[in-house]
Amino acid sequence: MRFSGIRRPEIGSIALSALVSAYLLLATNKSFWTHTVAYFDDSLTARLSFSAALCLLTFAGLTLASVKYVMKPVMIFLIMVSAAASYFIDTFGVIIDKDMIGNAAVTTQAEASHLLTGSLATHLLLYGVLPSLLVIWFKLRYRPFLSNAAVNLAVIIPCLLVSGGLVYANFANVAYVIREHKDLMKRFNPTGPVSAAVRYASSTYKQRNIVVQPLATDARQGARIEAAGKPVVVVVVAGETARAMNFSLNGYGRETNPELKALGVVNYTDTTSCGTATATSLPCMFSVYPRDEYSDWKARSTENLMNVLTRAGVSTTWWDNNTGSKGIADLINFASMTDQKNSPLCKNGECLDEIFLGELDKKLSATKKNSVIVLHQLGSHGPSYYLRYPEKFRRFTPDCRTPELMKCSVEEITNAYDNTILYTDYVVASVARLLEKHQDQIAGAMIYMSDHGESLGENGIYLHGAPYAIAPREQTQVPFIAWFSKPYQAAMGVDTACLAKDTAQPKSHDNLFHTVLGMMNVETKVYKPGLDAFASCTKKPGGGAAFQAADTTNDLPASPVRSSGFPGAL
Repeated sequence: MRFSGIRRPEIGSIALSALVSAYLLLATNKSFWTHTVAYFDDSLTARLSFSAALCLLTFAGLTLASVKYVMKPVMIFLIMVSAAASYFIDTFGVIIDKDMIGNAAVTTQAEASHLLTGSLATHLLLYGVLPSLLVIWFKLRYRPFLSNAAVNLAVIIPCLLVSGGLVYANFANVAYVIREHKDLMKRFNPTGPVSAAVRYASSTYKQRNIVVQPLATDARQGARIEAAGKPVVVVVVAGETARAMNFSLNGYGRETNPELKALGVVNYTDTTSCGTATATSLPCMFSVYPRDEYSDWKARSTENLMNVLTRAGVSTTWWDNNTGSKGIADLINFASMTDQKNSPLCKNGECLDEIFLGELDKKLSATKKNSVIVLHQLGSHGPSYYLRYPEKFRRFTPDCRTPELMKCSVEEITNAYDNTILYTDYVVASVARLLEKHQDQIAGAMIYMSDHGESLGENGIYLHGAPYAIAPREQTQVPFIAWFSKPYQAAMGVDTACLAKDTAQPKSHDNLFHTVLGMMNVETKVYKPGLDAFASCTKKPGGGAAFQAADTTNDLPASPVRSSGFPGAL
């Protein structure tokens, strides 16, 4: 790059390493230093030792890269990564860990566009582009390779020795903080986001040749559903970003659930999620593994709830108004609702959740088989809450009308979010009413369960995706609601009065897999009545014992046709 008329200042590689280290440490690590002070509040000596050691290690790391043709590209990359990460960490209180990188990797263009704001562009310009141009502007003095290596080692080795000595001298306190506050180093730029990206890439590479193992090869529909007299249909509404504490059904001060309340739904008041982001929670919800045993690897290498239902002869369908099924619906009927380009409910690649209702009405009228239909909502996904509900549901005002949440008050953000819950109440209640509308032809029931919650500025945290170990309850407490038509109650023996007595008992995403199997009377050894939320209030035919499967040698069924395009054809 040429700067006509301006003489470029010369600088040595060690000096530039020191300048860039100081910049990264001071300008892009506000959250890290704030938490360091809080976590080491009992020991000033340990805090200073830890901080000094980290500064020395950062300087040593950049000095290691001070090689001709390598140094400037590496520094510019680290500056830009730190600038981008610091914006999201400092603005929303999020942590850029492996799961967050995974969320970013699978997001859609429409979803990502809500985060690409003027504030982000300004931040990147000031904290990324301008410092990078300054690095380019400096003219570096390079030594011969061997001389440069010797000088670099003369800097790196003392840095390592001193930093090691500082940590060793305060090892007990430093080790305690790192062990008890695993989020601390994830907040450190640039190593936190870079290491997270490396871990995500490594995990993705290892999973490229996963062979999915069959599950519940003995699955079959039981005697009760066979004697139902009409098709049994369960609609599973997979909610998005709905936190339980903003549901009036759970005691929230505002009336955000008037329609579900009028329907007399069964509402579980203490339900926890498997994760804090869709990429983890959604597969976990439909997995046979409970949260304490779940991993992405296990989920991808084992068939899920929808596969087991299909094997048992249940017709399975997944309609998606979000960013996809995360692999859950790869082998069943699938359709993206956002493919409907001309619908008045859709704009810029996103649709309001009412998009489900017209097609669901048509599908229920034509249903001839026992079926499970999943509706994956866009729900309350932020930060553009104001785009998740139509004008007629803009009841709580003033509501935040921008994705740049820092420009809104907490009251405005909460108002916009509560409007999304009010709209979800309408959509979910409408699903129940459609099942009731067709109850002469089908025996219908519905489950609504959100994938995770949301932070609305509590303790300076926004959105979701926090590491589960430190995630606030706003992100892990989710709504779990069920509704049963009269024909379903009669056919499947569900006692709703009995269920109403059990709604305060803790539930979780662990329950969904077994609850849906129980709702469809699917008999298999993998079914656990203790995790079926409705089992204790479901009467056994003739008072008989629970089914005990014997045969587990059935071959995998042929994969159902995967549909694309308009869901009305499914």
